Amino acid sequence: MVRRSLEPLDALRLLGGGPVVLVTTRWRDQTDVMPAIWTTPLSRRPPLVGVAVSQERHTHDMISFSEQFALNFPGRDLLNHSHYFGVVSGRDVGKLDLAKLHTFKASKVDAPLIDHCLAYVECGLEDSLRIGDHTLFIGRVLVVQADEEAFAETWLVEDRDYRPLHYLGLDRYAILGQRLQAELRTTDEGAIELAEARDERERREEEEAREQERREREGEEEA
Repeated sequence: MVRRSLEPLDALRLLGGGPVVLVTTRWRDQTDVMPAIWTTPLSRRPPLVGVAVSQERHTHDMISFSEQFALNFPGRDLLNHSHYFGVVSGRDVGKLDLAKLHTFKASKVDAPLIDHCLAYVECGLEDSLRIGDHTLFIGRVLVVQADEEAFAETWLVEDRDYRPLHYLGLDRYAILGQRLQAELRTTDEGAIELAEARDERERREEEEAREQERREREGEEEA
């Protein structure tokens, strides 16, 4: 394996790849939307999530003033819209109006929800922390909705149309391809086995069993 040195900022992209969320906001008569990938769960009780937003973003002011926001989880059908929302400023244009995407009313917040997304999280602003050139907005989760074909305890990912969109950097995105289930198995010494090692061992044992059966059959025939 060949490793090469990268720039410090590349660490941010290495940590990327999580689900894209479209952050929607409303303040007075204005709405806005921006894509975000710097998001994280923060607490179970109460349920809190964090969204890091650049202090230069229009969404930053919208969340600060309205003290609420919504997270919309797009699938691949909204790939181009998601990218567009990231390169155009809501200070200059009404992005939701230009995109001509249908929206509907949220249950607990004023921010609109974008139709045809896979899941939605409505949040009230619990706190905010200035960190470098971003602000971490901490949202208290008020309402969660998800398409039953996309999510049931975890993302299902069986159907390509119901897989969440993931951002890799630049203009590159991805969708999940396979859901794996971990199985905790150990060696006789108590060490955790690598999946590849376990598969290789199982194949070897199967081959040895077949070889043993072949030898037994040959022995019976000779007898």
